[in-house]
Amino acid sequence: MANIKHVGRLAGNRRKVVVAYRVIPNDPEHCLVVQTEHLDADMHDSLIRLVESSAGQEAYEFAEAMTRDRIPDGRILLAALHSTGKLTKMRTDEVEMTPNSQTSILLSELNNSIAESRGVTVADLALVSDRPAAEPVSEEQPQPVVETSTPDSPLSDEELAASYRSQADAMFKEAKRLREQAEELSPTKKKTTKKTTESA
Repeated sequence: MANIKHVGRLAGNRRKVVVAYRVIPNDPEHCLVVQTEHLDADMHDSLIRLVESSAGQEAYEFAEAMTRDRIPDGRILLAALHSTGKLTKMRTDEVEMTPNSQTSILLSELNNSIAESRGVTVADLALVSDRPAAEPVSEEQPQPVVETSTPDSPLSDEELAASYRSQADAMFKEAKRLREQAEELSPTKKKTTKKTTESA
C-alpha cells in the first residue's frame, strides 16, 4: 500500500491523529493535530476521505486542504474542527508519523530531516505570509498563550485567523508560481495569428 501523508499517532498512548500543521508559525516545536477517535461519524468520515484523496495528499500542510473541504452539514472542515475544539496543539516530539504500517518517525525528527534537506531551519517550514518587511508579522501575530502542561489545548481564534491568512498568502504565491510555469510551458495565445510580415 502506498504511503499516506499527514497521518500519525500520539507517542504516549498510540491514539491515531491527523496532522493539520506539522509546524506552527513562530512555534516550530509544536504542531496541530486532530485526534480521530474524538470525532463524530460525519466529521470523522469527511476527514479520512479528505486525507486519502489526491487533494489531501498533495497539500503541503493538510490544513490547506481542510480549508477547501466541507462536511455534510455545509461547514468548512477546518473551521468546524476549530469551533468544536478538535484541533489540538502538541509538541512535535510527542507525535509519531505513520505513513504505513511498517514505518514510524517522530514528527520532530521528520521536520529536522526536511529542514536539513532544504538547507533551512524547522521554523522556515511553517506556512508564512510573504508580506513586505514594513509589516512585522511577528508583532501582528503574538505568541499563543498555551500552558505547556496541557498539550490538549485547542487553537485560539487568533491563531486560526493567523493560519488562515498565512494559507491565503501561501496559496496566492503558489497560484502565481504555477501560472508563471504554465506561461513558460505554453504562453497564452491572444488571437494574434494575423501577423503581417512586411518584407522588402
